Amino acid sequence: MKEEKVILVNENDEQIGLMPKLEAHEKAILHRAFSVFILNNKKELMLQQRAHHKYHSPSLWTNTCCSHQREGESNIQAGTRRLEEEMGFTTPLKETISFIYKAPFDNGLTEHELDHVLVGQYEEDPIINPDEVSDWKWMPIEDVKKDIIENPNDYTAWFKIIFDKFYEHIVI
Repeated sequence: MKEEKVILVNENDEQIGLMPKLEAHEKAILHRAFSVFILNNKKELMLQQRAHHKYHSPSLWTNTCCSHQREGESNIQAGTRRLEEEMGFTTPLKETISFIYKAPFDNGLTEHELDHVLVGQYEEDPIINPDEVSDWKWMPIEDVKKDIIENPNDYTAWFKIIFDKFYEHIVI
């Protein structure tokens, strides 16, 4: 299987090149990404626990899904594709905000992403892909906010940043 490439961008989200995903994480190069947040009508957030074999942030809890756009793919197209691949469903998504973050990991890799936050609503249970997701749960959004403060090591870096700085953009 061909290694997936990420879209390298400048701080204005303008594409400046492509690079293999692992290389971008090894060199901490800024690249485009997205994070999908799915809520239900009870204001619960669908969380996923990343698969135990992921090369960074394994077994941590995070937003419903996240990944990288492919060249020529819009943020919504990418989010829809990945939601189907990881969680087994699709639902309409809308773009909210984007932000840049940099998070080094213990294994020497670094996420340096311009992350686009996408939100949607869904009421059913997902059909998770075990290659990507170990577990999932619905959690009241206020409980998530509180648990991140009490148990920060249980959550991914980008998820904590979004909840800390952009919380009001994910509450639909």
